[in-house]
Amino acid sequence: DAKKLVRSPSGLRMVPEHRAARSPFGLDEPPWVPDKECPRCMQCDTKFDFITRKHHCRRCGKCFCDKCCSKKVPLPRMCFVDPVRQCVECALVSQKETEFYDKQLKVLMNGATFFVTLGTSDKSELMVCRLSNNQRYLVLDGDSHYEIEIIQISTVQILTEGFTPGGGNTRAIGMILQYKVPGSEEVTQMKFTAGEDFSCNKKLSAAWLAAMHKATKLLYESRDQ
Repeated sequence: DAKKLVRSPSGLRMVPEHRAARSPFGLDEPPWVPDKECPRCMQCDTKFDFITRKHHCRRCGKCFCDKCCSKKVPLPRMCFVDPVRQCVECALVSQKETEFYDKQLKVLMNGATFFVTLGTSDKSELMVCRLSNNQRYLVLDGDSHYEIEIIQISTVQILTEGFTPGGGNTRAIGMILQYKVPGSEEVTQMKFTAGEDFSCNKKLSAAWLAAMHKATKLLYESRDQ
């Protein structure tokens, strides 16, 4: 997937040459609130003048004073090459997402092993599940082979065990995934279960499921944009 370097008012971005090749977790740059519509900081209400300059948050596009928009934070969901200026609220969100891109995305790409059950079948198949390097496909390899387009996934339910009324910790043990078959409205379901006989892989499987849970949240946010 070829990429190109583009410059926008917000900064330099490394984006796919074709929009169809963009990451399903990506976000579009927001339109900036026009300067003439923003005489005051949209956070603290300080009036802008020659001394108090206005700045636009690269994530939300709103207008702030330097105090309320001083942080420069990485924003990989918009493909920025360098950290960019963001308001306090957006900076906190972007900092949390950085963990996904630095750690959990690698976990998803490395993959984990699950018993996979297709539809209403009573038979399961041991498969290695991973996210493709371009982030657009969930790849399943065993005796069978599946490639599920991330944008076709409609719902993801993480299955857990260990919950107690007193608030005990839960552990992810599997997930139920539903997706649409390309070219039709048919919805297919897959169930992923961490194998009890593979105790050495339980921790890896739980980490993969936790990363998938975070990825699903980002996917929903991208769709709602």
